[in-house]
Amino acid sequence: MEPSLITGNALSVLALMGALWVWSVVRRDASVVDPWWSMGFLLVAVRTVAVTGATPAKLCLLALVALWAVRLWMHLLVRSIGRPEDPRYQAFRARYGADRYWWVSLFQVFLLQGALMVLVSLPLQLACAAPGPDPMGPHDLAGLGLFALGFVFESVGDAQLTRFRNDPASRGRVLDTGLWRYTRHPNYFGESLMAWGLWLCALDRAWGPWAALSPALMTWLLLRVSGVTMLERQLVKTRPGYEDYVRRTSAFVPMPPRAPLAAGAQRET
Repeated sequence: MEPSLITGNALSVLALMGALWVWSVVRRDASVVDPWWSMGFLLVAVRTVAVTGATPAKLCLLALVALWAVRLWMHLLVRSIGRPEDPRYQAFRARYGADRYWWVSLFQVFLLQGALMVLVSLPLQLACAAPGPDPMGPHDLAGLGLFALGFVFESVGDAQLTRFRNDPASRGRVLDTGLWRYTRHPNYFGESLMAWGLWLCALDRAWGPWAALSPALMTWLLLRVSGVTMLERQLVKTRPGYEDYVRRTSAFVPMPPRAPLAAGAQRET
C-alpha cells in the first residue's frame, strides 16, 4: 500500500476529529466524540476502496464494516441524547480547568483517538487496498467470519444491556443473563474479535503479518486502558453484588460461570 494512501486516510481522520473538536468546544462536551469511533473506520475503508478500486472481496468487507459502523454509531448516539458530558471528561475538565480544557481536549481526546483510529484500522486499510482481481481467499473468509461473530457479540450484548437498563424492575441489579452470564464484557470481546478478523483479511498482503500489532493494541486498550479495567474499578465501588459477579464470571473470553447463579442476584452493570 502506498504511503500516500495512508497519509490521505490520516488526513481524512484528522479532518473528522477537527470538526468534532470544534463542535465539542461549542457544546462544552468532549463526549460528542464517542459515537464516531466506528465511523472513522468506515471513512478510511470507503476512501481506500475509492482510490484503489472495488473488488468482490473488498465490497464484502466494506459491507460488513458499514453495518458495524452505522449500528454502533446509532447506538452510542441515541444513548448520549439528553445525557451530560461523560464523567471521564468531566474529571479531566475539573483537573485542567474549564477555561483551558477546550485546548487540552484537542490533544488528549480528539487527536489521540484519531491516531488510534489510523493505527487500529491499518489491517482494514491493507485489505481494502489489495490490487485486482483480489479473489475471495481462505484468509478473507476466515476474517469475515470472525468479524461477523464479533459483530454478533457486540450488537447482542449492547441490545441485552439496553433492554435491561430500560426495565424498571432491573434497577439496582447486575445483568448476569444472556451473553452477560458468560462474559462480563461481551461487547468488548466482540470488538476485539472484529479487530482480529480485519487482520485475517489483510494477512495475505505485504506487511499483513506485521499488522497484527493493530488488533493486539486494540485488545490491550479494551482490557487494560479504556475498557474492562477502567469500568470495573468504578463498578466494584458503586454496584452492590458486582464483586460476586466478578468472582463467578469471566472478564473477557466467554466461559461457563464458575458457580451457580444465586436467586435474585441480578444487578445492573
